[in-house]
Amino acid sequence: MGTTSKALSLLEYFDRTQPVIGLSDLARLSGVNKATCFRLMSELVEHGLAEQITESREYRIGPAVLRLAALREAAVPLRDLAMPILQRLAQTTGETAHMSHLVGGRLATLAYAYSAAHAMKVMMEDAEVLPFHATSSGYAVLAHMTPPLAEAILSQPLAPVTKSTPVRAPDVRSRMAEVRRLGHARTAETFEADVASLALPLFDARGAVSGAIAVAAPVTRMLPSASARTLTALIAAAREAMAGWGGQIPDELDALWRQTQEATP
Repeated sequence: MGTTSKALSLLEYFDRTQPVIGLSDLARLSGVNKATCFRLMSELVEHGLAEQITESREYRIGPAVLRLAALREAAVPLRDLAMPILQRLAQTTGETAHMSHLVGGRLATLAYAYSAAHAMKVMMEDAEVLPFHATSSGYAVLAHMTPPLAEAILSQPLAPVTKSTPVRAPDVRSRMAEVRRLGHARTAETFEADVASLALPLFDARGAVSGAIAVAAPVTRMLPSASARTLTALIAAAREAMAGWGGQIPDELDALWRQTQEATP
């Protein structure tokens, strides 16, 4: 890993739960010695990708990230495209709809929408990283990655998120095979207790998997009849999203989705 990659990788430790991190904690989290960590963070600060709080000397994400995000959205307005689709999906299903995209080998939440149908709903976080082995979105993407990329992910330790999270690579591979067979991914209580979700992969213009679209709901509401209706709505939403950016659905998966749509009353 080059110096630039090492520096940028430090930004991955910042999230909503720890938006501010001190040097010692950042060195501990990253496994980089403190002197090197300080040098790398100083380079990020110099370019505005990070900033140091004067009073505490802790670090946080810098303002340059906002400019880059705005430029990216202006050039490829994925979130603008996603929001109306997710709002309709949430309204149709009565549950939380969300879309994620694959960035730097990680699956991050791009956008989400809530339904007003129920007081109790699954809540999302902006830019939340979704574990491949613990979420339906993760399985939808993992099952359609190239084998080398998928195996690189499975070679890493698979941390338990809940007591139901698969943590053995063979178990994850088995679920991946099921996703490819069915054309969709489903999980229950593997990421959050009492939460079930359904997800479909999304593809770019080259036909490479680029993210996922999903619906999450309390387990008690994701019954077979509701799951069938949700899956049909998800397929329609996935097709609309990919039509918007020119995504190419693999023929075999397209056929599975058509069969599902035709079989749903």
